Amino acid sequence: MRPRPKRRTALACALILVPLTAGLTACGGDASPLAAAPYDASDQVAVNADAGGDRVDSRKPLEVTANGSEARITDVIATDAAGRRLAGELSADGDRWRSTAPLAAGVRYTVVVSTENSNGSPGSRTLHFETKPANGRKLGVTFGPESGTYGVGQPIVAELSHRMQSAGERRTVERALRVESTPRTQGAWHWADGKTLHYRPRTYWPAHATVTVSSALGGVGIREGLRGGGSKPLTIRTGQRVEALVDMSAHTMTVRKNGKAVRTIPVTTGKAGFETRNGVKVVLGKQSFIRMRGTSIGIPEGSSESYDLPVHWNTQVTRSGEFVHAAPWSVGSQGAANVSHGCTGMSTENARWFYNLVKRGDVVRYINGSGDQMATFDNGFGDWNLSWKEWRRGSALVGGTTVKNVRNGPARLRFEM
Repeated sequence: MRPRPKRRTALACALILVPLTAGLTACGGDASPLAAAPYDASDQVAVNADAGGDRVDSRKPLEVTANGSEARITDVIATDAAGRRLAGELSADGDRWRSTAPLAAGVRYTVVVSTENSNGSPGSRTLHFETKPANGRKLGVTFGPESGTYGVGQPIVAELSHRMQSAGERRTVERALRVESTPRTQGAWHWADGKTLHYRPRTYWPAHATVTVSSALGGVGIREGLRGGGSKPLTIRTGQRVEALVDMSAHTMTVRKNGKAVRTIPVTTGKAGFETRNGVKVVLGKQSFIRMRGTSIGIPEGSSESYDLPVHWNTQVTRSGEFVHAAPWSVGSQGAANVSHGCTGMSTENARWFYNLVKRGDVVRYINGSGDQMATFDNGFGDWNLSWKEWRRGSALVGGTTVKNVRNGPARLRFEM
């Protein structure tokens, strides 16, 4: 067995097939190292946006093709920085994927390509690219997530086509971004960096609220040679208020619906060396099934550590791979000890119930653990881990943030076992 690291709080749990990162693993105890990362498929797929750092022409479709017959494409997920997913079609033979919706101009995209080789082992390739700004030097704004119904913790994201270079430019942009909610709620923008803003209320959104965000930048002068352009407004709605509280010391998850506790669930979280992060996390997406194979991380078949397991009812809470999922292999430890590699494990029945209850934007808060604090940005939505005073400092209109990058560091594609 490999020596256990002294501390690893940014490890991953499962294949992320929502607009996030990639990885295929699971959480288990020492007897079953349910951790699998896909092999690097960089040599097996080609992407026409892989321009070696050059910006890509947004007028051309995004295309992903399989090289040769060593592997086939199983899924492609392309998302912009605002969390909007690019629509596309995969050929029946898995040889080619092509976008069916236009790329946005002046926007950053993350592309996650999932593959499968002839042995059935999963592979992945992740790349990032940025499209060229629209002609005429106009500042575009893309709002996210896409229209729909979300939990009360879902932040609004505004992604700009050009980077703002001064505090004055940020103030000009922020004044023109309008958020209206019914019922009315106090909220503020926070600059994650020179191109990205997040908006959240002082507390969570009310249940059954309607939130509309729009831009009044059209024609507004930003700087010499750059004026505001048009943008598409966004309307989202919130559903019932669903919150989960995971006490990592007591090994329980208490789920509340509209303020009323509806179930307390025995759980297990990250063991020593693989501690689960503390803090508030927002549900990013769900997958009902993931196949986990030890061979994908080099564990030979037939060894004492080998496995080939189905993992069900996966609810994702970080981009790096923390999930809430069914863990029948650790039922004996649930409610008593932390034995996972970072994820939150529970019985199959409880995981299915939780999976069916929650939606994107619902809130899962972790307390009383020894792991690191959830990052504000770059690992999902950690927006709620800042106090209201700290959040407002990130507004250019309040004056706490100028042109400094306030992210928590670059996103790293790591896997939480």
